[in-house]
Amino acid sequence: MTIISMPAALRRWAEADPRRPALTIEDRTLTRGELEARTNRLARAFQDLGVRPDSFVTIALPNCLAYVESAIAALKLGATPQPVCGKLPQAEFDAIVRLANPALIVGAEAMDFPKFRTVPPDFSPAAGTPDGPLPDRIATHWKAPTSGGSTGLPKLIVSGGRAEIDDNVPAFAPPFMLPREGAVLAPGPLYHNGPFTYAIQALLRGNHVVLMRRFDAAQCLALIERHSVQAVLLVPTMMSRIWKLPADDRTRHKLESLRIVYHMASHCPEWLKDAWIEWLGAERIYELYGGTEQQALTFIQGTEWLKHRGSVGRCLFGQMKILDDHGREPGPRQVGEIYMKPPEGAPPTYRYIGAEATRIGDWETLGDIGWFDEDGYLYLADRRTDLILRGGANIYPAEVEAALDEHPAVQSSAVIGIPDEDLGQCVHAIVQARGAVTDAELRQHLATRLAPHKLPSSYEFVDQPLRDDSGKVRRSALRDARVNGGGSSS
Repeated sequence: MTIISMPAALRRWAEADPRRPALTIEDRTLTRGELEARTNRLARAFQDLGVRPDSFVTIALPNCLAYVESAIAALKLGATPQPVCGKLPQAEFDAIVRLANPALIVGAEAMDFPKFRTVPPDFSPAAGTPDGPLPDRIATHWKAPTSGGSTGLPKLIVSGGRAEIDDNVPAFAPPFMLPREGAVLAPGPLYHNGPFTYAIQALLRGNHVVLMRRFDAAQCLALIERHSVQAVLLVPTMMSRIWKLPADDRTRHKLESLRIVYHMASHCPEWLKDAWIEWLGAERIYELYGGTEQQALTFIQGTEWLKHRGSVGRCLFGQMKILDDHGREPGPRQVGEIYMKPPEGAPPTYRYIGAEATRIGDWETLGDIGWFDEDGYLYLADRRTDLILRGGANIYPAEVEAALDEHPAVQSSAVIGIPDEDLGQCVHAIVQARGAVTDAELRQHLATRLAPHKLPSSYEFVDQPLRDDSGKVRRSALRDARVNGGGSSS
């Protein structure tokens, strides 16, 4: 094992082959040498603006080269990149900035944050800023992504990991499953932890990282073919959109270079995973489950999944257990809340700013519900806050959504519980359709897939996407809007 700083790893790759492609978005590519020089200049500009070791640099940009460059520049100063969505409402953005107290906000206007140093989205260092190497620094925390969580209140999840890397990590090693000196595609929004981590870790391993400004299913396949991509990070929403392309559009691209399809962030419906396994082969499909907090992770390959259908794998890192409502460990296949902790003796993997962890002793939960089988494989049910209680029966929205999304006319769906005087809650389905479809057709479709008590009592059709490009859906916000009088149903 050879541990070096993240900036040193990037510099080493640039010195080894400065003309090799490092970062691409649309028709713009930076070579390793260009990325190294540009981020050296940007780091010096950030330093002049007050960025110091272990300070936060809030990055509020759309997917672009500057997003990655800003993160690297912060790391070169020993500072911590703090990615956020560039389209946040001002009130939510203000709340995050108050928590982070950053030394610099990249992608914001000075008038919006008069008490903080800011640079606009098109910022570039002054002419003549040196582009030579900087002193080697290692940030104490290499990232600090933001999460709204189930409460909708923002919090920062500050990584416990220092800005360093094992320089000898082999190709396609878990948990990242990345090649060395290959090509990877990160089509998701960089303000989310998964795509951000994937892109930075891929660069640290000498890879050519291809980004997308916004996910498009057909373009995603075209980029894999064009750049001979070996690994891609997807979420089930993206997988569904790709699978629902017309068959000719989906199969006309040559995907022989693709060795790893890695998916995470939300549970993948069995029908969708089956479809991808049949299309590309089980040996190419991998899944990871765990939070940004990284107390523990599970991992499973498609070949293993076929023997444990629906599982997200066995615990690869850290420890996991199931606890029931009384704090006891139930037997196999008994549902409870998933609790996690790092390996014995390991340092904390994160710390919150703006929230407190939910704990029993030194075990923590993210609010997910699931169970283990007799072989130690984990299966997810849903988040406790999203659970629907109908007449005393537990209904998991993800199960109903998976069945809805299987219909070819459904682009995406969200299922919520709304108050019912008789049953406590009833099941309400919100559907974004890709074509003409009626609630009667959906009822007929679901009748063969779900038990009667799980069938939605009402349907609502919307035009806007229900999930973002990272596959996230805020059911609590959807539920609050409808309970307070928003939305229309049929």
